Amino acid sequence: MPRRTPLLLSLALAAGVLAAPSAGALTSSPASAGARVHVRHGMKPQVTAVFPNNRFTVHDARQITGRRVHMPVPHCTRHTYSICDGARLLNTLDGFDLQPRVYVPFSGPINVKTVTPRTVYVSGPDGRAGIYQIVLGPRSHILEGTVDRQLAEDTRYTLVITRGVRDTSGRRIAKAVRVHFTTESATLPLDHIRRSLDRGSAYEQAGIGPAQRGLSFSQGNLTTVFAGSSVVHEGIYRNDQTKADPAKPLSSSLVPNLVDPGTVGWYAFGSYLAPQFVTRDAVIPPVPTRRTPPARRAARLGFAMLLPEGTPPAGGWPVAVYGPGFTRSYFDLYVTADHNAGLGIATIAIDPLGHGYGPKSSITINHGTPAAVTFKSYGRGSDRDGDGKILESEGVQPTDHKVFRNGKLVGDRPSHNSLVGLRDGLIQTTADVMTLVRAVERGVEVPTDAGNVALSKQNVEYYGLSFGGIYGTMLLGTDPHVKVGFLNSGGGPILDIARESGFRDLLAANFKITHPNLLNGGPGLNGFTESQPDATDPPITHPYPGSFRIRQSLSDGNWLERSGSPEAFAPLIRLHPRYAPKTVEFLNAYGDATVPNTTIGNIIRAGHLFDRLTYYRNDKTPTSDTDPHGFMADPTLAGRSGAEAELATFLQSYGATVIDPDGNGPIFEVPITDRRELQCLHYAEPQTGKPAYPPAASGSCGRVRH
Repeated sequence: MPRRTPLLLSLALAAGVLAAPSAGALTSSPASAGARVHVRHGMKPQVTAVFPNNRFTVHDARQITGRRVHMPVPHCTRHTYSICDGARLLNTLDGFDLQPRVYVPFSGPINVKTVTPRTVYVSGPDGRAGIYQIVLGPRSHILEGTVDRQLAEDTRYTLVITRGVRDTSGRRIAKAVRVHFTTESATLPLDHIRRSLDRGSAYEQAGIGPAQRGLSFSQGNLTTVFAGSSVVHEGIYRNDQTKADPAKPLSSSLVPNLVDPGTVGWYAFGSYLAPQFVTRDAVIPPVPTRRTPPARRAARLGFAMLLPEGTPPAGGWPVAVYGPGFTRSYFDLYVTADHNAGLGIATIAIDPLGHGYGPKSSITINHGTPAAVTFKSYGRGSDRDGDGKILESEGVQPTDHKVFRNGKLVGDRPSHNSLVGLRDGLIQTTADVMTLVRAVERGVEVPTDAGNVALSKQNVEYYGLSFGGIYGTMLLGTDPHVKVGFLNSGGGPILDIARESGFRDLLAANFKITHPNLLNGGPGLNGFTESQPDATDPPITHPYPGSFRIRQSLSDGNWLERSGSPEAFAPLIRLHPRYAPKTVEFLNAYGDATVPNTTIGNIIRAGHLFDRLTYYRNDKTPTSDTDPHGFMADPTLAGRSGAEAELATFLQSYGATVIDPDGNGPIFEVPITDRRELQCLHYAEPQTGKPAYPPAASGSCGRVRH
C-alpha cells in the first residue's frame, strides 16, 4: 500500500480553472414562446461557445498539428490568479484533449433524453463516438459530456449537434451545428526525449560524456556489492532524511525483505548519471511540439539490484527493471521480486523523481555489527513547500508554498504550475528508466567477491506496481528498447484516480488553497461535490451548486496532463505501435480503492487490451474487506502468492507464458471474464456516498448509460 502524503498524485491540478464563469455568465434567459432553442456561439470557451473548437486556436508551423491553442486569458487578481495560470498553460498545447469534455451551450432548456449517440457525437477518420458522463445545467442550459472513447492524436474531428436534440416541449432545436477541432500530439514530447537519448544529444546537453553513461557500484573506495548471506543475516537499514535541516537526525528503519534467501547471490547498490529535463519545480518548460525539450542538467540516481546465486548464462543474467509505486522507493524491490533470482533473473529498481526522501539519506548494511557500513542511497526528495519536512514524494510535481510566522502557518499559495500536476514528473521518471536500460545495454560487469558477474545486454524487461504501472505503460508505449512488460495496479488519468479514491481528501486540501477556492460542500466527501456521473449513471440534471467549476477544472487538468498520462500511451503498445508491438500483461484487482477499476479500464479500452488483463477477484477471497491495491507486495492479502507466481513465469519466459495462478478457480480471471467490471468502482461512491454499484454479489456493472 502506498503511504499517504499531502503531495498526492496530481492534487494541485485543479488549480487551473479556465475562465471560470460567474453566476451571471451561467444564466441565460429562456427562449421566447415563438423561438426555437438554438446552440449559442459566444466568445467564452466552455461557457458560451461549443467546445472543443478550432475557433480557439491559431496557426503555428512549429507545432506537429500546425495549430496552437489560443483561448482568452481573463484579467485575474490575487484572488483568482489560478484561472489565468491554467489558461496560460493550456495555451501552450498544440490541440485539444484526446478524450475531451464536450460543452454545448443552448439558448434555452432541452430534453436531455434526446441527447444520444445519434444526436450528439464526434465524427472523425476512425468513426463516430458518443458522449457519456452527461450533465445538463438547469439554469445555464450548458450540456456537458465526455467523449466515450479515446480519440487519435493529431487528428481533425467534428463535433456534431443534430436537430434530433429537442427542447422540453418536444420541438427540434433551430439548427444543426458542426464544429471542427484538432486533437493534441500528446505522446510526442516523451518520444522526442527518447530519441534525444538515442542520438546522444540529451547526454551532451547534460554534460554526461560517453565514458560516464554506465552503472557505478562504488562510492569513494567502497564497493557497494554484498554477499547475499551476510545481508540476509544482518538485514538492510534505510536512513531517511525527512527534515530539510541536514543537522537533524535521519529516520532509520529495517527494510522488509521477502526474497527467498537461498536464491540471491549478491545485493548490489549503485548509481548512474541521467539527463534531467525538469526544472527544480518538477516542470518541463514547454517547447513547440516539433522541437525536443532540452536536458537541463545531470543527476546521479541510485539503484538497488538483486543478483542470482550461481554462474550466469552466456551473455549474462537477464534483467528485470522494477518500477516502485507512488510514495514508495526502490527498497520495494525486496517485496516484489520473490522468485526472480531463483529463476535466474537479475532485478534492478530506481526511485521515481522526488522519491526516496532527501539527498542525505543513506543505507546501512550489517547494522549493529563491527562490520557495519553506511553509504548514500541518493534520495531524490527535497523540501519544496517550505515546511521544513521532506515527504515520501516531495519533488515529483509542482507544489504549494507555505508561509510561516513565529512557527505558525499563516499562508499557503499554490504553484503557478499547479495544473501540470504529475505530468512532467512521470515523463522524467520514464526517461530515467530509459536511461537505465541504455546503461545496461552498454554492458555491465558487477564486481562481486567471486569475480565480475555480467548482465545481459539484450534481455531487459520491465515490471511495475501502481505508479510504476503508470509510467511503465508510458515506457512500453514509447521505448523500442523495452519489449516486454508486466504492469500491476495502474490506471489513469491521474485526476480521476484522485477524486474517486482514498486520496480524495488530499485533492480537497488543494481545492482549498486554489485561487479561487473550489470547495463547494454538498454530499460529496471531503468538502466538495463535483456532480460528475460515472459511466453507468444516468445524466445529472440538477448538479450541485459550484460543481461546474470543479468539473471544468478536472477536465482541463486531464487535458494538460495527457502527455504524461498512461491511457494516452496505451494504443502505442499494440493497437497502433509507433515502432514494434510489445508483449504486455496487466494485473489489477476488483475493488481497488487506491487506483479505481474505472481508471485501469481507461487504459485497457484505449489500447484494446482486454485479452492482456488478469483480474484478481479480491471480493472472492478471505481478505475481501481490505483494499487490494498493493496485493502483489502485501503478504497479508490472499492473492499475493498467485500474483508473484504469475509475474515470475511471465518474466522468465520473456512474456511468452501467462499462467492462471489458481487454474480453474474463481480468484484469478486470465483474462478478465466480463470487461464491464471496469465501468464500476465496486465500493461506495465518494462524491455521493451511494452504495457500491453493483453490490459484489450481483455481478456485472451493466451497460454504459447515455
